[in-house]
Amino acid sequence: MAGLMKMRRGTVTPYSQFVAGMRGVAPMAIGAIPFALIFGALAVSEGGLSIWATSGLSLFVFAGSAQFIAVNLLSQGTGLIPIVLTTLIVNMRHVLYSASLAPYMKHLPKRWLLPLSFWLTDETYATVINVWQDTNHDRSHKAWYHLGNAVAMYTNWNLWTLLGALFGSQLPNIEQWGMDFALVVTFISIVVPMLVTRPMLICALVAGGVSLVTYGMPHNLGLLIAATAAIAVGYSVETRLQPAAASRPVPDTDSQVWQLGQKHE
Repeated sequence: MAGLMKMRRGTVTPYSQFVAGMRGVAPMAIGAIPFALIFGALAVSEGGLSIWATSGLSLFVFAGSAQFIAVNLLSQGTGLIPIVLTTLIVNMRHVLYSASLAPYMKHLPKRWLLPLSFWLTDETYATVINVWQDTNHDRSHKAWYHLGNAVAMYTNWNLWTLLGALFGSQLPNIEQWGMDFALVVTFISIVVPMLVTRPMLICALVAGGVSLVTYGMPHNLGLLIAATAAIAVGYSVETRLQPAAASRPVPDTDSQVWQLGQKHE
């Protein structure tokens, strides 16, 4: 009976994987709380947005860095087109995320792919890509892990954005919290573990180099140029490496097994 109870507790189910996904992203979700608070507060105080417009950005855009950039540009009186283009380019990194996830998720129907693509964030990608790549993990329930992870991040971000918009004016010296530095450190902790392939490493180096050269350009255009250059170079390197990998001879495992058997006879 004890063995049966242990087996039941260890059974992998959609629900258990959904909860595991929520737990997997919990540390990053906690780390995102101050950013959501600050965004909600700054969107109202500096961006001039209403509480509902601020919450709407998190509900329907759900892209933390792009939301911060949009609010910053709004506070500078930037026009709508530069804001849209800048946030679009900043979020182009999700194209690379999607490209790396596509081979593992292509079997999913659209009713799964549509919400998971909308809920894709840096934190979610950083935690689910390892699960999708894990061959020892039950493939049939990986989507539930991804879903729990994404829902946890989405709920967390929207809750604290709303609280920041409602009560941000009561936070003392909100502009002096040093969140710019904290945001950089958070992204570094997400990006560095992903630099395990040549395209990823080159993409990061190009982004850093171009951003230094273009630093100081008005309306954060340097960020837009750096992101565009990094994505273009990373994609180019990736596409050049794929034919090379495909041209490599595939070992004849059946022949190797037969030869091994002959040696033992």
